[in-house]
Amino acid sequence: MIAQGSHASMSFLTRWGGVTSVPHSMNGMKFETGDLLGHGFEIDHWLEKSFRKICVYVNSEEELDAIHKKAIDNGLISHMIIDNGLTEFNGVATKTCLAIGPHWDEKFEGVTDHLPLL
Repeated sequence: MIAQGSHASMSFLTRWGGVTSVPHSMNGMKFETGDLLGHGFEIDHWLEKSFRKICVYVNSEEELDAIHKKAIDNGLISHMIIDNGLTEFNGVATKTCLAIGPHWDEKFEGVTDHLPLL
């Protein structure tokens, strides 16, 4: 769980170079990334002041997919982590977690605010 969360956290930092709305891969990991453009002030604030991360959970891959879609539909940056499965999933690529943001707190309302904390 910690490794997957680390992948999610790093996914934003490794993508913030103007790359937008296309699947990516790095060292065998696949990433589906929401649009990064138009969020410069929120991103700068997060990078310079907070680095805050809040970890919540879902109960199924379907719920994970739904949260990812809802985030992107609401204009949020969302990174889906698809693990290549070499350590835990018997070689099967598996969706494991998301990184959403950075965004102001109110932008998460209706997207993740109902999910339980880890």
